[in-house]
Amino acid sequence: APAHYGLAGIWSYQGNQEATVACLHRALQLKPDYVHAHSSLLSLLQYRDGVTLAELREAHAEFQRRQAAGFRGAWDAREGTPFPSPLSLAPDPSATRAEGGVEKATGPIPNQTCMEEGARREAAVEFLDPQRRLRLGFVSPDFWRHPVGYFLIRVLENLDRERFEIVCYSDRAVPDAMTARFQRAAARWRETRRMGDEPLAEQIRADRIDILFDLAGHTAENRLLVFARKPAPIQITWAGYVGTTGLEAMDYLLADRWEVPPEAEPYYAERVLRMPDGYVCYDPPAYAPRVGPLPAGGTGAHPGVTFGSFNHPLKFTPRVVACWARILHRLPQARLVLKYRGLDDPDAQARLWKLFAGEGIAARRVELSGGCSHDEFLGWYNRIDIALDPFPYGGGLTTCEALWMGVPVVTCPGETFASRHSLSHLSNVGLKETIARDLDEYVALAVSLAEDLPRLAALRAGLRERMARSPLCNGKRFAANLAELLRRVWREWVESRARGAVQP
Repeated sequence: APAHYGLAGIWSYQGNQEATVACLHRALQLKPDYVHAHSSLLSLLQYRDGVTLAELREAHAEFQRRQAAGFRGAWDAREGTPFPSPLSLAPDPSATRAEGGVEKATGPIPNQTCMEEGARREAAVEFLDPQRRLRLGFVSPDFWRHPVGYFLIRVLENLDRERFEIVCYSDRAVPDAMTARFQRAAARWRETRRMGDEPLAEQIRADRIDILFDLAGHTAENRLLVFARKPAPIQITWAGYVGTTGLEAMDYLLADRWEVPPEAEPYYAERVLRMPDGYVCYDPPAYAPRVGPLPAGGTGAHPGVTFGSFNHPLKFTPRVVACWARILHRLPQARLVLKYRGLDDPDAQARLWKLFAGEGIAARRVELSGGCSHDEFLGWYNRIDIALDPFPYGGGLTTCEALWMGVPVVTCPGETFASRHSLSHLSNVGLKETIARDLDEYVALAVSLAEDLPRLAALRAGLRERMARSPLCNGKRFAANLAELLRRVWREWVESRARGAVQP
């Protein structure tokens, strides 16, 4: 099973959906409880043309039934597993706090039973205080230069330390400069890569986390089976995945009004929390190159407009290629640049050029380029006039990076969370004119932009400043809004648990 799982990774690297799915199915056949293979299949389903919210809901519910149904935790609210009384979970007054903040039990003091009971009642009342300082836990393998890192760091750095204490549980093996920023933002930093799911759940319980965030969903190296054990009263999935986890133990999904409109809520296992602006906050890297002049109309080797998409090759489906070919047919001088790690692989290149050839587009009009350093990667946007968003899995961080480099993004959102990232980001930047209602309009918008070079040049000159001033990059604003949302969630939880839990 691990061999098939590894082979799936190779096929994914080359952008071959069919072969990747086949390998993951074989891995699960050989090992039905192979959690990460199952998660990878769910993640891959988000890329499939025509996938519906109903299909995604059922597929993720199957994960709950097959992989997570047997777990029960201290804070599990499912039938037959009532929430404990806060009185029973209040800190034992017979415990003393040793150096370094480690609790060590000293045992009961003779003739102190009544005093201890009173202390425990006081602790229970304090625990249920809706205004007290809350301890937030964040579980992720991605506290580094990763999309989650770029979308999370400004939030953690700006959360009010008087109202919240931050604890990070990191599965990251190799730290970087972004990791160091997360470490500075956290009151406690725990290295958890070598911890199993049950020991990690026990550690979270011992840390007395009030609200626990999942930042991976069904992506690589996730810890969903920790969340299935319900080690915290409130659990929220956010930022790392593109939809429902399917877990009954996951209380909320943090989104916005663009990612999850009201009519989509029935397709999520979690209750949907909506931020007033976007659902993430982007931290542009300090090393991003300056925005260059518009490539089109210059003295370079390519006289026409250059389109680009720097997304994962799995997103370049036959339907996406057919749509982009329509744009290139309308603009005979235009070309397309696709850049991502793995696109320098001969097999990956042959697959894509064959798809474009089937739509009547010569290989000379489609440049394929592989991976490079991040600063060089960003610099490649200075060769691009217009970015094309794939579908049904659109760009998230990719869209933010294009906008930061002055490149407008044309998108066509669908009904799934994965298809609506650019809708959210563009709406928050105030660039709604590049959002299409259908693929015909998508093609028309791309062609219209390409035929209006003064408009393109004006957009390019002002996009970075426009984005910097928008809610998408405002860490203080996002953190303040998140704080109010978390206080409300905690207050509602306390009110639902307090009645009758503690008697005077």
